Amino acid sequence: MTGLEPLHLPAPEHAADWLAERRTSLLGDVDRRVADLKAAPPGDPLATLRRWNDITLALSDLSAIGSVYAQVHPDQEVRTLADRVVQEASRVSTELSLDPELYAVFAALDPADLLDAGRRPAPVAHRLLERVLRDFRRSGVDRDEATRARLRELDSRQVDLGQQLSRTIRADVRSVRVTPAQLAGLPADWVAAHPAAADGLVTVTTDYPDAVPFFTFARDAAARRALRIEFLNRGWPDNDAVLQELFAVRREVAGLLGYADWPDYASEVMMIGTGEAIPAFIDRIADLALEPGRRDRAVLLDRLRRDVPGATSIDVADVAYYAELVRRERFDVDAQQVRHYFDVGKVRRGLLDVTGRLFGLTYLPVDPAEAQAWHPEVATYDVHRRLPGSDRPGERIGRIHLDLHPRDGKYKHAAQFTLAEGVRDRRLPEGVLVCNFPRGLMQHDEVVTLFHEFGHLVHHVLGGRSEWVRFSGVATEWDFVEAPSQLLEEWAWDPAVLATFATDEAGEPIPADLVERMRRAEDFGKGYHARTQMFYAALAYDLHAHEVPDLTARVEELQGRYSLFPYLAGTHFHCNFGHLDGYSSGYYTYAWSQVIAKDLFSAFDPDDLFEPTVAARYRDTILARGGEKDAADLAEDFLGRPSTFDAYAAWLAR
Repeated sequence: MTGLEPLHLPAPEHAADWLAERRTSLLGDVDRRVADLKAAPPGDPLATLRRWNDITLALSDLSAIGSVYAQVHPDQEVRTLADRVVQEASRVSTELSLDPELYAVFAALDPADLLDAGRRPAPVAHRLLERVLRDFRRSGVDRDEATRARLRELDSRQVDLGQQLSRTIRADVRSVRVTPAQLAGLPADWVAAHPAAADGLVTVTTDYPDAVPFFTFARDAAARRALRIEFLNRGWPDNDAVLQELFAVRREVAGLLGYADWPDYASEVMMIGTGEAIPAFIDRIADLALEPGRRDRAVLLDRLRRDVPGATSIDVADVAYYAELVRRERFDVDAQQVRHYFDVGKVRRGLLDVTGRLFGLTYLPVDPAEAQAWHPEVATYDVHRRLPGSDRPGERIGRIHLDLHPRDGKYKHAAQFTLAEGVRDRRLPEGVLVCNFPRGLMQHDEVVTLFHEFGHLVHHVLGGRSEWVRFSGVATEWDFVEAPSQLLEEWAWDPAVLATFATDEAGEPIPADLVERMRRAEDFGKGYHARTQMFYAALAYDLHAHEVPDLTARVEELQGRYSLFPYLAGTHFHCNFGHLDGYSSGYYTYAWSQVIAKDLFSAFDPDDLFEPTVAARYRDTILARGGEKDAADLAEDFLGRPSTFDAYAAWLAR
């Protein structure tokens, strides 16, 4: 990739014109290339796949930039235009996938003729042809014209509904108004950032930098409950109807394609393989987590009874607050004191140092005038491989953009977005980390989240050197995608690692014994957390597998079955569960990936997480391969054996 240039982004005020121009030029390029491919297919199968690679890259370019700008650009007009760009890219992709004439070009290829320049078999190209033919089949290209026409309509509607779901969640920032006295328990810097208005009341919003500290530290139970209800009701009632239609669209798609239901369709291309395996996996995790979850819930309830004598249950409005009290009183870990070691600027620099050392990378800051990101707070870095035996930067292999703080109209959670797919010798991978962290001190769980999401980003960059767009970056099966990110979380818990960047106002590093207590405190509650995750996973599966007339009632039912905390009356969590779009029926993948991540971590030396041989093997056998092999094979290549459930089960039980 030597000499490749990153994207030349427009100045924020020119973004709309730039998006419009890219839409016109890239769609025109796709039309020309498709027409040429159908009119005169190359005789060589490898040349045919490379022509398809060009088409795929142009569509990826259009979709990626549209997706990023739709979620992060500060101008509503630009976000709206970007949504339309994504819709058009999806429409064209659907049209191509349902084109029998185009399909015939690939169906006519003989895999035995897929040979490289030395006339040797080309296994990755062979894999690509298999995936291309599978994608065509899963789109319905072999159905009659009436069915294909209906599938086109349904695909377009599915994109529209997903965007509507996301827009509603982004826009629905709710709040409660409380007295200054009701801020008792909150950190001083948080209180200082929330002055009372002229009427003497303080506004607390459902955005994460407001809500997470409030749920964790505010002593006023009524205020915590009021904000939790508003938090759980974001997107209600509008998204209820949106989700009902989205589920109906997906059910119809699955039926038209001959699948039992949407989970069966979606899981065909995942490690789990079948839809019916999803509830079995969910129940397996739920059963493992039941005993430790009940044990820790009893501790929370005992602590609640000191404040509320006779209390018989504890619900989600109180869990975060009492879990924090338990960690403070039982484990001597005060999250407010811990915060003083995690200034967001130091954490960002530390994250780059840690991952640079681990993966042999150097991050060089890009001048904002050159980067021309969409907002002044975005920090841009070029990613370089380090020269062997040196800290000096070598070849540039990608560019990253860190958009870490909240603002109006921005995506509300934490995620990595692709800005450009990397292609060997043609295109630098570029990725965007989108988060909503405070601008001052962070809680440690926010530090863990940052490491997690950066795991996706570094996977995107290191995996962005394939010849084929289809296998570039984070292109593994969807239920493996989270494993590298969950693995990287472990470095945010290591005392020696944290001591390199977690320092207080006086510059003193976080004490190792405090980190060890934090780790023990973090283990508290993992059973009931796992049960909560299985509630989310069961909800995602169930709402896609069955027609449910009352979504809220099903939320209440499934929460009662899986979560160890009761449903909070009058709330509608599903309306702000944005993963119902992107992950659809597959939210189980977080737990599936965690099982694999615990196994991958067992290969590292806990006394030296930077041991270079293991780190390099992990980088090269898993991250750098993108989607060029099945995820199970990638894990086996690294571990030297098939992945097992053992490490996860041992972790959950201890």
